Amino acid sequence: MGEKFAGTVGIVGGGSMGGSVARGLVGSGATDAARTLVADHHAERRDGLAELGIRTFADERSLMAEGPDVVVLAVKPQVLPATMASVAPDAAGRLVVSVAAGVTLATLEVALPGARVVRAMPNLPVAVRSGATAVAAGASAAPGDAELVRALFSALGVAEIMREDQLDVAAVVAGCSPAFFALFVDALTRAGIRAGLPAAACRRMVEATMRGTAEQLVNGGAHPREYLEGVTSPGGTTAAALYALEPALVSGSYAAVDAALERTRELG
Repeated sequence: MGEKFAGTVGIVGGGSMGGSVARGLVGSGATDAARTLVADHHAERRDGLAELGIRTFADERSLMAEGPDVVVLAVKPQVLPATMASVAPDAAGRLVVSVAAGVTLATLEVALPGARVVRAMPNLPVAVRSGATAVAAGASAAPGDAELVRALFSALGVAEIMREDQLDVAAVVAGCSPAFFALFVDALTRAGIRAGLPAAACRRMVEATMRGTAEQLVNGGAHPREYLEGVTSPGGTTAAALYALEPALVSGSYAAVDAALERTRELG
């Protein structure tokens, strides 16, 4: 975000997502460590965050007693109902942000009466401040709440405000895709090994190519199709490989997004 947030951010849940958000906010300078609070039942998680100057608490009620300006509920959907019941008595009038997949704004607003509710769907690369977050505000949110959440999460990568009906799709595309990319790197590495390359050398080459391609696409600003055309010679080896790969990759991507959306609806 352009300016440091002057308020206090309380994060309930210090696991992979909550801990990453806390570290990213502090590491980017978006918030002060002393004004970043994290509640988690696991002492080892609290200890790791406390080393950064982040204030930690063993439970969410203790965190809420500090009166944070923004509360981020970074717990799994299965745990969220109990967490909301615990924070609800102190949530009225506060901006509460849920990162739980599939739990609607309407459900959140019923469970958190009087709170200003916003959903944010970040992905795991927020841990290295190169993530993607989709943001949608509820009817209870005040003007500017969605923009405040967008600004906070933009310190961790890219953040976009959108309608809630778009949010689950964005969460699937951004949230699941790190696993998709990792799977493709693993599959291509195994294909190279199968064709005769040494395992360690093949993995290093594939990973270096992944980093370089991402850097070229981001910094070069080319559309992916334009990039494809630039590295594909007519009748060449890349053209032959793409002819074999593209149908399965595209249909598999469609099926993967559909399957993740179906599971999101089940969790909701």
